Parts: sequence; C-alpha cells; structure tokens
Amino acid sequence: MHANISRVVAAAAEAGLEIDVRRYPEGTRTAEDAARAIGSTVGQIVKSLVFVVDDDPVVALVSGTNRVDMEKLAAASGGTRAFRANGDEARAATGYAIGGVPPFGHATAVAVLVDPDLLAHDELWAAAGLPDAVFRITPDDLLRVSGGTIADLAERPAG
Repeated sequence: MHANISRVVAAAAEAGLEIDVRRYPEGTRTAEDAARAIGSTVGQIVKSLVFVVDDDPVVALVSGTNRVDMEKLAAASGGTRAFRANGDEARAATGYAIGGVPPFGHATAVAVLVDPDLLAHDELWAAAGLPDAVFRITPDDLLRVSGGTIADLAERPAG
C-alpha cells in the first residue's frame, strides 16, 4: 500500500473509522472523473480544496457539483481575503498533492470547513491521498473525523 494511502487509513482508524480504499487507474483527479470511475453522482464526490485565508491554510470540503465562493470562504474562516493554495502550499499544509488531498489526516492542524450540500447524500466519496485513490464515507463520519465546521461555501446564482 502506498505511504499516502497508509497515512489516510491510519488517520481514519485513529478516529474509529475503518475505510476501504479503492484505486482507479484511469484516475479520479477531478470530481467528474471520480464519479464516472466509481459510478456515483458528481454531487457525492467530496472535493478537498486547499485555500489560504489571510495567511492561514484552510481545507474546504465541497460537493463535486459546487465551486467555492471566495468571499463566503474568507468570512467563514474569520478572514478577509482568500485564494487558492498553490501546489507547494497545499502539500505543506496537508502533506498531500492537489488531486489527492483527503478530508482528514493532514500534516498540520489545518481548519476544515464543510459545505452543507454534502450532507444531503447518504454516502460520499473522498480522496485517499493519491489522485487515483478514493474511499466511501457517510456525511456524519466526514464531519466527525475531519473535525470540520459546517459553512455555506458554494457559489449560488444571483437572483
């Protein structure tokens, strides 16, 4: 088992959650790729996105169908300015490369925000440390194990 996957499995076990990691050689880097490979809806894919709010890294867990509203993210984090972390910033904060960031088990004590749209599903699929590795998780377990705070992060159409 790859070291990244082992770290995710160990973090889950430490929190009392047993996960079954599945690997898809065709890749699960994007939400659409993951949904197609798994046979789920795009909405069931947990995008673990790394941002920097003011000077602090933040992981936003959002549904595969959503885009993050930067103003909402900054406000929910208690900051004023948010931007997408680059690859080095994401790896420094989480210990994982973009495309494989899991929702928990990060290298630092990074804040985690969870968009409520994820809670509408019975099961979700999240990255397990590599761009081709995912695992199934319930919304309740996602909240519990990630230590995330629920916050409306999704862009919504005006009107």
